[in-house]
Amino acid sequence: MTEYHVEGGFPIKGEITASGNKNAALPCIAACLLTDEEITLHNIPDIEDTGVMFSILKSLGVSVKPDGKNSWKVQAKNITRNDIQAEFTKKIRGSILFAGPLAARTGKAVMSPPGGDVIGRRRVDTHFLALQELGVVITATGQFVFSANKLRGADIFLDEASVTATENALMAAVLAEGSTTITNAASEPHVQDLCRMLNAMGASITGIGSNILYIKGVKKLHGCEFTIGPDYMEIGSFIGLAAATKGSITIHGVNPQDLRPMKPAFTKLGIHWELNGDTLTVPVGQVMQVDTDIGGMTPKIDDSPWPGFPADLTSVMTVVATQVTGTVLIFEKMFESRMFFVDKLIGMGARITLCDPHRAVVSGPSMLHGDELVSPDVRAGMALLIAALSAQGDSVIRNVYQIERGYEHLVERLQSLGAHITREEG
Repeated sequence: MTEYHVEGGFPIKGEITASGNKNAALPCIAACLLTDEEITLHNIPDIEDTGVMFSILKSLGVSVKPDGKNSWKVQAKNITRNDIQAEFTKKIRGSILFAGPLAARTGKAVMSPPGGDVIGRRRVDTHFLALQELGVVITATGQFVFSANKLRGADIFLDEASVTATENALMAAVLAEGSTTITNAASEPHVQDLCRMLNAMGASITGIGSNILYIKGVKKLHGCEFTIGPDYMEIGSFIGLAAATKGSITIHGVNPQDLRPMKPAFTKLGIHWELNGDTLTVPVGQVMQVDTDIGGMTPKIDDSPWPGFPADLTSVMTVVATQVTGTVLIFEKMFESRMFFVDKLIGMGARITLCDPHRAVVSGPSMLHGDELVSPDVRAGMALLIAALSAQGDSVIRNVYQIERGYEHLVERLQSLGAHITREEG
């Protein structure tokens, strides 16, 4: 099994370019099923999850060809099957994104329940309800079977602002007869990217960036060329890494608008950055002091759907808070198992009180020491890696497959920043 060997205590320093947004790449790859014409996708991150998504397309008979660095040409001219093998679905939750487009294009989609991160219960009910409103008949007896003789537009209210349910509904609705309204839709940058790609394919979607999306169904979509936006989750992770190791970093190719929801949270920890166009710099010498609320009250960093603070960065912020002077409450509202990784941080010397599955009180700064660690999911894995790079001494991190599902060429990029890390077979 592959593992990371880390020697901590060395500040990172240098420059990188932001990778493409993983969470935008996955639905955009699935959307290629909606046309028989060729799609060219640019800025696709070279990570485990996109590799699995392309493998799923190939298993369905779709032509997938590399077209230079981080670019791919995809053509679903002849879809030879409509069932997705369990070996793929168990690897990645994003496999559920094929339900909408596969049912819309072929009339049927069959798959096992999706896997992915183990961060608590992740409902698929919202996907089912949205697709059923559009005329999809769904049965669940060991496998999920989505059948669609004819899709029709509908007025859909999502019972939660689920990103992937919004994306599934969008991909089915663009080929449905009539008009569709999706209310309480997710509006994250990756949802916006999917909307823009679908429009480039000939769809008619308005309300992009809001919580109400309007779709006028069309009979046929065509090919297009589309570039995925930068991964603000990766950018936030590297900001946290620079601060926690007391280093500095310059990141090229950022979208400043994507960073606005995370700025108040970093500011609460005394962490700031500078922007020059699409270049972000975290300078050395951060304050690293908790900015208390009025009256000296303990501040809170909590997540919520866009444009709130992104849930995927709560793990990273928990680690960063261990290196900051003061006390802060981390409130992870969305996934009941995401905070359970803090016992590993406590074992490394962090002062954290886990109040319940959703809330942790972090007091710092703490001198962390190296340890043997196991990555439980993509974001907690990255958080543990930041902790290991911030700690004194050596650490070993196992199950790094989970980290590499979301971070492109991570070891090589960290080495270029001066991190003492190697990737070895255990």
